[in-house]
Amino acid sequence: MSNKFLPNAVLFIVAFVLSHLAGVGFLQSARAVAPPPDGGYPGFNTAEGQNALFSLTSGVANTAVGWLSLKGVTTGNFNTGLGAGTLVLNTGDENTAIGTAALLLNSANGNTAVGSRALLNNTTGGTLANIATFGVGPNVAVGQQALESNTVSGSNTAIGYQALHSFVSGGFGIEQLGLNTAVGFQALANSTGIQNTALGNQALFNNTEGFANTAVGLQALFNNTAGIGNVGCGPFALYGNTTGSYNVSVGISAGDGVITANHVICIGTDVVGANVDHSCYIGEIWAQPGGSQAVFVGADGKLGAQVSSRRFKEEIKQMDEASRALFALTPVSFRYKKEIDPTGRAQFGLVAEDVAKVSPDLVISDKEGKPYTVRYDQVNAMLLNEFLKEHKAFVEEQRKVQEQGTTIARLEQQVEALTAGLQKVSTQLELNKAAPRTVLNNQ
Repeated sequence: MSNKFLPNAVLFIVAFVLSHLAGVGFLQSARAVAPPPDGGYPGFNTAEGQNALFSLTSGVANTAVGWLSLKGVTTGNFNTGLGAGTLVLNTGDENTAIGTAALLLNSANGNTAVGSRALLNNTTGGTLANIATFGVGPNVAVGQQALESNTVSGSNTAIGYQALHSFVSGGFGIEQLGLNTAVGFQALANSTGIQNTALGNQALFNNTEGFANTAVGLQALFNNTAGIGNVGCGPFALYGNTTGSYNVSVGISAGDGVITANHVICIGTDVVGANVDHSCYIGEIWAQPGGSQAVFVGADGKLGAQVSSRRFKEEIKQMDEASRALFALTPVSFRYKKEIDPTGRAQFGLVAEDVAKVSPDLVISDKEGKPYTVRYDQVNAMLLNEFLKEHKAFVEEQRKVQEQGTTIARLEQQVEALTAGLQKVSTQLELNKAAPRTVLNNQ
């Protein structure tokens, strides 16, 4: 590559150094070490080792230390190879390779490989021109056999023994696309996917085609092969996931029960979850003491608590007869389908579709507008209204009964008085009947 392709900043430095050396050339002999440095060559090149920089023609500022190091460089510039066989076939610029056979086959620009066989098979991956063309740049590999198999993909970062070891290319019709980050022993060791981030020993170890996954922790997402968009944070998080996608697990062994399911959230240590799509598991909630309130969730997944203060409400009025809709509802017994409740326990409640026919306000719909569940909290409020109405009617009946009792008692007293009076009259009459009659004789 000719010097006109070098970065402007680098050309400025070279020009500055050359002009500076020209201005103080007379001091060179006075300051030179004796004997002169071994391996120093024109054009700021340094070579030490058998056949190091063997093919160099016009390249500048290259450093090759080791057997066959940078042997194939002719016009390449600003490359550094330290170790036997580093950058042997390299023809690119601004590459750094430290370790035996690091960047052995490279012909791209701007890659960094530290460790034996790091980026060994990289050829065109990480070429600086790809930044403008594909939005991806050079690779960085630190560790023995890190990114060893990569050939044409760029913007990968691998730190650790065999990190991104088997990664070859990004696929998806764009070979230059990589964008993987692997930090840790054998992190992303078997991957061919893109846009994955693995931080931790053997994180995403078995990932092959999966992309856009994030694994943080020892063996996080260890068995993931083709799952996409997963996030596992914590040692062994989502360990058993293979092809499930868009799952989120936070905590030690969180989400271990998720294998092929999608859109599962598991939060908390040992909250293993279950292999059920669109489910959520949060630890440290069950069997907590009272003093709190129920949590509700909307169709958009937003969590919240029901509020009752007047300051949150408007158009407040008596429920009156609105609760009469309850009498048209049909309670049923049922069992949930096995994928929802594997135990098949008997359940009691209402059917949302049936309730919607009676009172649509008592039903919550999903994102597609289909009946999803019954607002049982509203049913309870309506039941309270009916109870209070019945209680009020009962109290009124009791009042009437009490009044009737008082009236009856008064009437009973009157009857008793009348009965007593009648008894006196009856007794007098009986006495009158029993008295003998005498005829007076005046003669």
